[in-house]
Amino acid sequence: QVQLVESGGGLVQAGGSLRLSCAASGSFFSPATMGWYRQARGKQRELVTIITSGRSTNYADSVKGRFTISRDNAKSTVYLQMNSLKPEDTAVYYCNLNAGFNRDYWGQGTQVTVSS
Repeated sequence: QVQLVESGGGLVQAGGSLRLSCAASGSFFSPATMGWYRQARGKQRELVTIITSGRSTNYADSVKGRFTISRDNAKSTVYLQMNSLKPEDTAVYYCNLNAGFNRDYWGQGTQVTVSS
Protein backbone atom coordinates (compact mmCIF):
# COMPACT_ATOMS: atom_id res chain seq x y z
CA GLN A 1 0.00 0.00 0.00
CA VAL A 2 1.25 3.47 -0.90
CA GLN A 3 0.60 6.58 1.16
CA LEU A 4 1.37 10.08 -0.04
CA VAL A 5 1.66 12.95 2.42
CA GLU A 6 1.83 16.51 1.10
CA SER A 7 3.15 19.47 3.03
CA GLY A 8 4.22 23.04 2.45
CA GLY A 9 0.99 24.71 1.50
CA GLY A 10 -0.15 27.98 3.02
CA LEU A 11 -1.01 31.60 2.46
CA VAL A 12 1.31 33.78 0.42
CA GLN A 13 1.09 37.15 -1.27
CA ALA A 14 1.10 37.44 -5.03
CA GLY A 15 4.64 37.29 -6.35
CA GLY A 16 5.77 35.10 -3.49
CA SER A 17 7.02 31.53 -3.42
CA LEU A 18 6.12 28.24 -1.81
CA ARG A 19 7.67 24.79 -1.92
CA LEU A 20 5.42 21.77 -1.68
CA SER A 21 6.68 18.35 -0.70
CA CYS A 22 5.12 14.93 -1.13
CA ALA A 23 6.59 12.02 0.78
CA ALA A 24 5.69 8.53 -0.36
CA SER A 25 5.68 5.29 1.56
CA GLY A 26 5.84 1.91 -0.12
CA SER A 27 8.09 0.50 -2.78
CA PHE A 28 6.75 2.01 -6.01
CA PHE A 29 8.34 5.46 -5.87
CA SER A 30 11.47 5.06 -8.00
CA PRO A 31 9.82 3.61 -11.12
CA ALA A 32 6.73 5.78 -10.83
CA THR A 33 5.68 8.92 -12.62
CA MET A 34 4.97 11.56 -10.01
CA GLY A 35 2.63 14.44 -10.56
CA TRP A 36 1.10 17.49 -9.01
CA TYR A 37 -2.50 18.37 -9.73
CA ARG A 38 -4.66 21.15 -8.39
CA GLN A 39 -8.33 21.86 -7.93
CA ALA A 40 -9.67 25.32 -7.44
CA ARG A 41 -13.06 25.85 -5.84
CA GLY A 42 -15.82 25.10 -8.31
CA LYS A 43 -13.43 23.78 -10.94
CA GLN A 44 -12.23 20.39 -12.09
CA ARG A 45 -8.93 18.96 -10.99
CA GLU A 46 -6.20 19.82 -13.47
CA LEU A 47 -2.68 18.66 -14.16
CA VAL A 48 0.05 21.05 -13.03
CA THR A 49 3.18 19.04 -13.78
CA ILE A 50 4.62 15.55 -13.91
CA ILE A 51 8.07 14.02 -13.65
CA THR A 52 8.85 10.54 -14.95
CA SER A 53 11.20 7.97 -13.49
CA GLY A 54 13.74 9.21 -16.05
CA ARG A 55 13.19 12.77 -14.80
CA SER A 56 11.46 14.00 -17.93
CA THR A 57 9.04 16.76 -17.03
CA ASN A 58 5.93 18.33 -18.44
CA TYR A 59 4.15 21.48 -17.28
CA ALA A 60 0.80 23.09 -17.80
CA ASP A 61 1.15 26.23 -19.89
CA SER A 62 -0.18 28.31 -17.01
CA VAL A 63 2.80 27.45 -14.78
CA LYS A 64 5.67 27.14 -17.25
CA GLY A 65 8.63 29.23 -16.20
CA ARG A 66 7.27 29.69 -12.67
CA PHE A 67 6.95 26.19 -11.22
CA THR A 68 9.61 23.47 -11.04
CA ILE A 69 9.07 19.83 -10.17
CA SER A 70 11.88 17.65 -8.84
CA ARG A 71 12.25 14.30 -7.15
CA ASP A 72 14.59 12.67 -4.66
CA ASN A 73 14.33 8.91 -5.03
CA ALA A 74 16.51 8.31 -1.97
CA LYS A 75 13.90 10.14 0.12
CA SER A 76 10.88 8.95 -1.90
CA THR A 77 9.87 12.59 -2.12
CA VAL A 78 8.72 14.85 -4.92
CA TYR A 79 8.84 18.62 -4.68
CA LEU A 80 7.07 21.49 -6.36
CA GLN A 81 8.83 24.83 -6.23
CA MET A 82 6.33 27.57 -7.00
CA ASN A 83 7.61 31.05 -7.75
CA SER A 84 5.91 34.24 -8.89
CA LEU A 85 2.64 32.99 -7.51
CA LYS A 86 -0.59 34.50 -8.76
CA PRO A 87 -4.05 34.61 -7.18
CA GLU A 88 -5.23 32.21 -9.89
CA ASP A 89 -2.81 29.60 -8.50
CA THR A 90 -5.04 29.34 -5.44
CA ALA A 91 -6.21 25.74 -5.15
CA VAL A 92 -5.84 22.50 -3.29
CA TYR A 93 -2.72 20.82 -4.62
CA TYR A 94 -2.63 17.04 -4.83
CA CYS A 95 0.31 14.71 -5.25
CA ASN A 96 -0.11 11.69 -7.52
CA LEU A 97 1.95 8.53 -7.91
CA ASN A 98 1.36 6.40 -10.99
CA ALA A 99 3.35 3.19 -11.28
CA GLY A 100 1.24 1.58 -14.00
CA PHE A 101 -0.84 -1.59 -13.80
CA ASN A 102 -3.62 0.31 -11.97
CA ARG A 103 -1.21 1.44 -9.26
CA ASP A 104 -2.41 5.03 -9.04
CA TYR A 105 -2.40 6.84 -5.72
CA TRP A 106 -3.34 10.30 -4.41
CA GLY A 107 -2.39 12.37 -1.43
CA GLN A 108 -4.89 14.17 0.77
CA GLY A 109 -4.11 17.57 -0.71
CA THR A 110 -2.62 20.78 0.63
CA GLN A 111 -4.19 24.22 0.35
CA VAL A 112 -2.33 26.99 -1.42
CA THR A 113 -3.84 30.45 -1.17
CA VAL A 114 -2.35 33.42 -3.00
CA SER A 115 -3.62 36.82 -1.95
CA SER A 116 -3.63 39.81 -4.28
